[in-house]
Amino acid sequence: MKQESKYDRRRFLGSAAMSIAAAKFVAIDSANVESGRTKASSANLIKPSTNSSFGRLKQLEAGLLNVGYAEAGPANGRPIILLHGWPYDIHTYVDVAPLLAAKGYRVFVPYLRGYGTTRFLSGETVRNGQPSALASDLVAFMDSLKIDNAIIGGCDWGARTANIIAALWPERCKAMVSVSGYLISSQAAGRMPLPPSAELQWWYQYYFATERGHAGYEKYRHDFAKLIWQIASPKWNFDTATFDRSAASFDNPDHVAITIHNYRWRLGLAEGEPKYDDLEKRLAAGPVITVPTITLEGDANGAPHPEPSSYAKKFSGKYEHRTITGGIGHNLPQEAPQAFAKAIVDVDRY
Repeated sequence: MKQESKYDRRRFLGSAAMSIAAAKFVAIDSANVESGRTKASSANLIKPSTNSSFGRLKQLEAGLLNVGYAEAGPANGRPIILLHGWPYDIHTYVDVAPLLAAKGYRVFVPYLRGYGTTRFLSGETVRNGQPSALASDLVAFMDSLKIDNAIIGGCDWGARTANIIAALWPERCKAMVSVSGYLISSQAAGRMPLPPSAELQWWYQYYFATERGHAGYEKYRHDFAKLIWQIASPKWNFDTATFDRSAASFDNPDHVAITIHNYRWRLGLAEGEPKYDDLEKRLAAGPVITVPTITLEGDANGAPHPEPSSYAKKFSGKYEHRTITGGIGHNLPQEAPQAFAKAIVDVDRY
């Protein structure tokens, strides 16, 4: 099927929703940003879960995948690609996307491999969750959409993918917003022991290393994801409907395989594919990111995450870190959509 038949120019949100979002997208006064700390009460002027749907999704063949994705904004707008993590989905950006579309951006929010309507084109393809494979998916997605470069934003696995694109393909990344900063790592680093309190935070990684953990996640994936949401964002009072909208994406037939492989690969318990060896070797060196970047962190992030001071020198271009206060947890774009959208707009000006 030709690209034009797969990609029409209609927005996935109605004009009324866009008008509402535009009216609520008020710039944060400089007085509300002090020492890199942004108050959620000021930054989060749109209430999370204002929007519950992206409307009709699109499908596009890209590389190894048929990718399901949401799109918003004018066809001639500057492209933005927003990437979700585990165990979340495209609804991480359900309030961010209309804010950016209302500012004239062309926003794409794809399901990662193993989520939602994204499917492998071949049953023979390795269900590989290693970081370089996910980054290669994004390059293929951009190629299929004929996007030369874009502003890329990400959270959790999505932030790691954004980091990798910015580090290895800087010509494809105009600027970046990364929640929890610099997340590029390697199998060698994954083998290094951490202090006991830090190891405790990674309990699920060790659970997934066992066959019992594999079977448990297969059987209880929704309950498991809800527990992670609660631990990672202890002050986010998400309702059942909000969780269920994302949990539906975990019913993807490849979700468990991708998740288990990702965490086992990190510990060196699962092999990657040889075709990604060169990329992983370059990533293991901890490459510096040169593109303009804003990193974000919630003040109530209960998931494992590095301290901002530990990664600041990994960004050699124009750089800023912002801590979003007010009880904001790990899933920052969904918990504080206004703050995330503002970071995208601001980094575009760098």
